[in-house]
Amino acid sequence: MKILVTGASGFIGSHMVDHALSMGYETWAAVRPTSNLSYLKGSDVQCVTLEFDDAALLEQRLRAHRESHGTWDVVIHCAGATKCKHKDEFDSINYEGTRMLVDTLMRLDMIPNQFIFISTLGIYGPLHEQEPHRSFVETDVPRPNTLYGKSKLKAEWYVRGVGALPYVIFRPTGVYGPRDKDYQILIRSIRSHIDLSLGLRPQQITFVYIKDLVQAVFLAIEKGVKRRSYLITDGNTYNSSDFTDAVRAAMGNPFTLHIPVPLWMGRIAASIVDVCGRVLGHSFTFNSDKFRILAQRNWKCDISPLVDELGYRPRYNLIDGVAETLAEQDA
Repeated sequence: MKILVTGASGFIGSHMVDHALSMGYETWAAVRPTSNLSYLKGSDVQCVTLEFDDAALLEQRLRAHRESHGTWDVVIHCAGATKCKHKDEFDSINYEGTRMLVDTLMRLDMIPNQFIFISTLGIYGPLHEQEPHRSFVETDVPRPNTLYGKSKLKAEWYVRGVGALPYVIFRPTGVYGPRDKDYQILIRSIRSHIDLSLGLRPQQITFVYIKDLVQAVFLAIEKGVKRRSYLITDGNTYNSSDFTDAVRAAMGNPFTLHIPVPLWMGRIAASIVDVCGRVLGHSFTFNSDKFRILAQRNWKCDISPLVDELGYRPRYNLIDGVAETLAEQDA
């Protein structure tokens, strides 16, 4: 089997590459010319330079690949942006980039047996904020309140609208694990004995360890499912302090000062960061988009379709996943 992984130098994409190689698949890593390839393990990985902001160049490179290597059986589209310097970059990267890739594959008759798109639970927005919180289900009508969620939803609409495309969409909750950068900020803060949390009301939050997300994707490949969408978590619901507790447990329970930040204060801080980002031309992990995600009180999910149809069984709860993340990070 030939597999193409886009965004292969990033957090999720690099783990997809690792697993594909471990399964013995002929694995191609799609990267940009400036990509850091240090994450890509194994001498068997083959790299192809693809940029999703130049249609003519993308077609040229895909056409050259088809002539020399044939087509891919599976495309796992992980490439995307979770934070951007400018607001319009979310659409240009997450939506336009996806549209351009799909259109070019169709035009060149390079349609794979499966086109797997890594989306986000954030496409739904804060739908079920009233207590008692209801779980998100696939049929909920999305109302994203972040630029990231809106751009991913537009990409989903496009992917689902191409009748000949055998898509599979995964909508993961917060993904963490080795090589992730966002959760590393929180881990570094706890190492410094400081734990900041946003909001004073209880939060129902979910996580999925990177290896469980990878497991679900390759179960979909193994079973050959097509034109389906799945929500994915580790099957548990946590409160906002559980991630901190798991990190502290893995570190031997060091003293940590917990500082809850009211939402109004977080909103002001996010606005200030946005202005600084525009002035400096830099994208920061915490911004107004991230504030809206952290402010949402409910991230519960119904993953029964994933369990029933694919046989998905999460192997990591938060305690185990965090412990492995820190162990690999400190190795």
